[in-house]
Amino acid sequence: MIAHRIAYLVSKRIAHPDEVMAVTFTNKAAQEMRERVEKLLDTDCRKMWVSTFHALCARLLRREAPNIGLSRDFTIYDSADQQAVVKQLLREYHLDDATYQPRMVLGRISHAKNRMEGPASFNDGWNPRDREIGKLFEGYQKALKEASALDFDDLLLKTVELFDQAPAVRERYARRFRFVMVDEYQDTNRPQYLLIKQLAGDHRNLAVVGDPDQSIYKWRGADLRNILDFETDFPEAVTVRLEQNYRSTEVILKAASTVIANNRDRKEKALWTDRKGGAKIKYFRGSDELEEADYITRVARASIEQDVSAMTAVLYRTNAQSRAVEDSLRAAGIAYVVLGGFGFYERREIKDALAYLKLILNPHDDIALRRVINVPARGIGKGVMDALEAVDVTGVDVGGDKPSGLSRSEPPLFAGLPPALAANSLWTKLVVAVGERRLTSRQGASLAAFRDLITALADVGRREPVSILLGKVLDQSGYLRDLREDRSEESEGRIENLMELVSAAREYESREDEPSLGGFVDRLSLLSDVDKEQGKRDARVMMMTLQSAKGLEFATVVLAGLEEGLFPHSRSREDEAELEEERRLCYVGITRAR
Repeated sequence: MIAHRIAYLVSKRIAHPDEVMAVTFTNKAAQEMRERVEKLLDTDCRKMWVSTFHALCARLLRREAPNIGLSRDFTIYDSADQQAVVKQLLREYHLDDATYQPRMVLGRISHAKNRMEGPASFNDGWNPRDREIGKLFEGYQKALKEASALDFDDLLLKTVELFDQAPAVRERYARRFRFVMVDEYQDTNRPQYLLIKQLAGDHRNLAVVGDPDQSIYKWRGADLRNILDFETDFPEAVTVRLEQNYRSTEVILKAASTVIANNRDRKEKALWTDRKGGAKIKYFRGSDELEEADYITRVARASIEQDVSAMTAVLYRTNAQSRAVEDSLRAAGIAYVVLGGFGFYERREIKDALAYLKLILNPHDDIALRRVINVPARGIGKGVMDALEAVDVTGVDVGGDKPSGLSRSEPPLFAGLPPALAANSLWTKLVVAVGERRLTSRQGASLAAFRDLITALADVGRREPVSILLGKVLDQSGYLRDLREDRSEESEGRIENLMELVSAAREYESREDEPSLGGFVDRLSLLSDVDKEQGKRDARVMMMTLQSAKGLEFATVVLAGLEEGLFPHSRSREDEAELEEERRLCYVGITRAR
């Protein structure tokens, strides 16, 4: 829909390519949209801004961040970086990580940010645990600010703040992007809603595509009212109902429509398809999860025997449901992949390489520095790190490019960050400790070697493309040498992964109009689980939660665990809004089947 609208606007010369902005939610969807437009127009479309919300915000902030007192060289913290910050705070605050699990804490923080609420919002309740989470939220924000880092939610919030506080900037982009389009509008949260209104509020030339019946991300801040109230916000809007379904059979559509018809908070529509009839939906009732898992395995085997290339999807409400099915598939020798497991971009060596690039981009990123300062081992263990942490940099002048007292020949990379932030970073402490010889000669020598490595690589990064820089990072850091000397099968596999990452950098350079180190780091940091998932190449069964299945389709679909308290979830028993969310999940699950 959006791809054809863009192609029409450009081909009819109603819009220039650089006047078009289209946003969606996953990198895969954005890439497919861009490729469709290029195919329709038979031309290069790099001047169009077609991206995810987060990539859009990162791109805007890289250009305009100084307008709100933020360095253009900010770092984007991915989920691993965020957890590292929370773990550090738990140690500092002497809190038990079993009670305050980092993932749980970050989930609460993210949910608050999606509602545009701050740490104070956790002080309203009676629960003392909430107040501790509020303190962790406050410390988390402080740690990110001191490292000149943003998490994914901050990208949205800072862009909304930018347009609020710098009206001239907002007006410039609103004038430039005369045609704004949003896919999957039912999944937008409050900051995304405000961002779209800021860009399209004046010219009101806005087209959104969405299905209220597929709004299943309330748990991460999606606001169903955004799409239900669209005609109220834009009363001049014309609504076009896209009711023909090209994926599913008549039987599948009738079942899905019957389920979702029980919801009151929705827009009525009548789906239809040319694919009359279709196989009947099968119902199986097992005595326990093991019997259910055996049945799922039989279904998967039958599907493979019928069509070896077809994929079977096993969809469930919670991740805990996968274990029994995994055990059964494994025992039967059926290859499977769990969406959301360790994909390519989550592997240790890829995370290490990304941390090096982040550190080159922003040397005051303490999380990245801690990750790679002794990887591979270079004599900077816990004792050296403790000594480094204890270095007092009070009174050090970082107003210029170098702290006072250091040789002008030493390039410590202070430029680009406010002095207050640079003064608190580990990089500042490292440079001061080495320059003023505050540590033992052995400690100083190890830290000096690391300082010189990062400084030299930063110089390469200013002159060479990302792929060349990445190759030099892996070579000059000793990372590849360390793996080659290990001579194990695991190390060989990790080397292959790193070479694939270099290939990814080359692909990025060939696709982007303005490739840069910051852009490549952003791309890797913003990848979603679906984008990351590589899986086993011979896997014919894909297992995932219903939320992860959005936008996918399969020859065979199994909905597992359809029982009261599990799916629908127990928390929906006394809450009609939650029950409607469960029905939408079921609707999405059913319509994944072809």
